Formats: sequence, C-alpha cells, structure tokens
Amino acid sequence: MVNRQRLSDEFAHLAAINSPPLHENAIARYLVGRLENLGAEVFFDNAAEATGGEVGNLVARFAGQDRSSEPLLFSVHMDTVEPGGQVEPVLRDGVFFSAGDTVLGADDKAGIAELIEALEVIRERKIPHGPLEVVITIAEEIGLVGAKHLDFGLLKSRRGYALDTEGAGWMVLKAPAADILQIDIEGIAAHAGMAPELGLSSVQTASLAISRMHLGRIDQETTANIGKIEGGVARNIVPQNVSIIGEARSHDADKLARQTAHMLACFEQAADEMTRTIDGRQVRPQIRAEVRPDFPSMAVAEDAPIVALARSAAASLGQELKVRLGGGGSDANIFNGHGIEMIILATGMKKVHTHDEYVAVADMVKVAELLVEIIRQA
Repeated sequence: MVNRQRLSDEFAHLAAINSPPLHENAIARYLVGRLENLGAEVFFDNAAEATGGEVGNLVARFAGQDRSSEPLLFSVHMDTVEPGGQVEPVLRDGVFFSAGDTVLGADDKAGIAELIEALEVIRERKIPHGPLEVVITIAEEIGLVGAKHLDFGLLKSRRGYALDTEGAGWMVLKAPAADILQIDIEGIAAHAGMAPELGLSSVQTASLAISRMHLGRIDQETTANIGKIEGGVARNIVPQNVSIIGEARSHDADKLARQTAHMLACFEQAADEMTRTIDGRQVRPQIRAEVRPDFPSMAVAEDAPIVALARSAAASLGQELKVRLGGGGSDANIFNGHGIEMIILATGMKKVHTHDEYVAVADMVKVAELLVEIIRQA
C-alpha cells in the first residue's frame, strides 16, 4: 500500500528545508499546506511567544472516518540539530545521506515523511479510522522546548506514539529523567608568572572536582556527564572564574537525586581542598550551583493498550517490534508527564547528529506500513 517513490520524494523535500531550532517557519508553512491537503484542520499554539521562535507548535486534527474510537495522537518534531544549513540529501543504493558538511536531518524528518505517507495511504484507500491528532513540535533538539511550551489543552488524545528514535523495529517504553547542573566557581585572579601564590584558580578547583566525579555510565539506569567548561582570560593569568554545565540522568528518581548530590558534593569538597591563606586571610573558592529539572522520566507498562496495539499491528505485517530502554529525553517524556500515554517508535534513522547520518528508504517504508496498520486497528 505504501508508495515508496512518494515517500522517498517527501523525505528528500523535507530534508532540503533548513529548520534549526526556533527557526522553523519555512518547514512549518510547508507542513500546513501538506496536512491541509490531506484533510486536516491545522493550527499553531502560542509557543512562539514563549520561546522567541519563528512559529509555534503545529497541531493537526483529522476527523474519524466510519469509526468511533478514542483519539490517537502522533508526535514528531520539525527542527534539526546543527550543522544544518542547506542540506543536500543524496540517495545512493536506496539509502539517503547528506552530500555536504551538514547533518541529513533524518532526525526527525524521516518520522515526518513516514507519518505523511501513512496519512496519504489512509486517505486514498479510504481506510476506516477513529479521530487522529498530529503534533509537530519546534525546538526539540535544544531541550524539548516546544513540547514543554505546548498547550496541552488543545489535545483530546490520551494515548499516542512519538516517531523519534534510531534504528528499525524498536519501541521505547521507558526513558530517564534528567537534571541540569550549572556550576559557577569564583577564585582570585593573579599574574601566573609574577605572583601565582596570590591567586586561587577556579579552573584547578573545577579540575579537582571533576577528576573525582563518577561520570559516564553509572549503572544500567543512570548516566552523568560534564558537557561544557568555560573560563579564564589569558594563559598568564590565574583564572578567577569558570562555568561548568553538566547533567545527570536516571530511570530511578532516588538514583538521580543521589548522582546529582554526588556531583555537587565533589565541587564543595574540591573548594575545601583548595582553601588557602593569602595575604594573611583564609580564602576558599566560591561555589554557586543551580540544579534544574530538564524533563521527567517516562515508563509505560509492557501490557499497556498502546503497546499491545503496536505489537498487534507489527504482527499483522510480519514485522518484529522489540523493546529497548531509552537513554535520552524526547517529547514523549513531556507528553507522558501530562497524562498522555505515549511510547516511542524507531524511524530507521541511524548515526543521528553526525555528518554520517543516514536512513534507508526500505526502513521508512516499513515504518509507514506499521503506522497505517496501527491507525487501521486503533
């Protein structure tokens, strides 16, 4: 039923539209026309005002056709990571790559193309279905910003699927919560060659803290990372200030709290060890720490109806659909936090967020077929 050429053309067109976070107007306007032509009522929420973006989250509604059932929601996002710019998608042996020094944007334009193709098939085959809702968010790649500012009062669905994970034949039922750690350390500046003993290095304090920190894979449910360090003025000045941004993630709330507390404690312990007497007074590096929850965890039961529907649809097609534990945050975390039971389906994209990103047309066809069958059975 899926038109392979139409799906391939749709993806190529989407990939060529530049859509960095908060600059999604071009792709949003294209999607409005595309979805309206498929019979949807389309509108935007007010997320642009809250985020400073060009456009808000796109919401599309499709009326049920010859079937009365509870609404079903599909979520994708319209932005891509940098470096984007003018992406030139190239098809080689049935696989899309980027021709230049950009990402391909299969994250998440493969998901968008697959969903559009599924809706095309539903319309042209006149397949009976219940009400459908589609949300295409902005600024997902910079912290799920669009989903966090989505007006959930616009939605009637209490169940759905997010199309946004690597590989093919996978679904994600669980994903971690995350804390963002912002640490600012203030020491004392001094000339590094003439009077280093009068300085108190913020960079040395940070280095000492990080060297003792448990980072990377903590256990099967928990990870931690220091992602960005900025500070110092010149090579011959003892650095007075440094800023550090890190994160902790876990599927378990207690483990997340413990990991976050451990990372903060490492900075305080390092400051204690760096305390010294300068010009007759005892000085200690000042540690200013801010912890912000980034997104909540999601955990959908293996026997949930939304999971059973996906399994049933896959079985009808002879497809294998396995469960994978999620390690990243996605819009699905936010939807679940608002009471909408949503799982994540793989879209076929691979090596995302790199210049080597690619997606096979055959995998996109399988996903589109799966979506058609899910809609048919819902």
